[in-house]
Amino acid sequence: MFPAVIDEYHRYDDVDHPIANPYREGSIEHLLYLKNWIDTVQWHLEDLIRDPQIDPVEALVLKRRIDRSNQERTDMVEYIDSYFLDKFKDVAIESGAKINTESPAWAIDRLSILALKIYHMAQEVKRTDVSAKHVEECRRKLDILLQQRTDLTTAIEELLADMAAGHKYMKVYKQMKMYNDPELNPVLYAAK
Repeated sequence: MFPAVIDEYHRYDDVDHPIANPYREGSIEHLLYLKNWIDTVQWHLEDLIRDPQIDPVEALVLKRRIDRSNQERTDMVEYIDSYFLDKFKDVAIESGAKINTESPAWAIDRLSILALKIYHMAQEVKRTDVSAKHVEECRRKLDILLQQRTDLTTAIEELLADMAAGHKYMKVYKQMKMYNDPELNPVLYAAK
């Protein structure tokens, strides 16, 4: 689904374009679509803020928007993990079952970002205004990214199958981001 979301974003290529999520709210498809849309918009916000000619006031506005987007991204990961916690809540966990190093949603987060890397590296391979060396280096990087996608997709599928069978279980730890919290960020609570 992620390539389709990224293609949809690039029909407009506008960080302010409203999302048109076609999936039923509460479904895993809805959550994944929203997650990748947030990541795609944030990718382009990160591009904008790196403009060496950016007005400092505009940069600060963008930085704050990126901070909000990071919080939304983390919240979406937690919503997706909640979906999986509910999905596997009745699975009998085997004695000796192991926990994974990351939850399914954090692995999916990496897959979402990887889809963006693949899309943008493929764009570099198609460029005609660069050297053949640039294109070849980008093609080599794209091949590696595609292999990563295969490996990561397989690992996620195996993790979900292991969880469904009770071979593995998940724990979810809230990210507890401190920089946006007026009770935990010293700059914010000092301003009160």
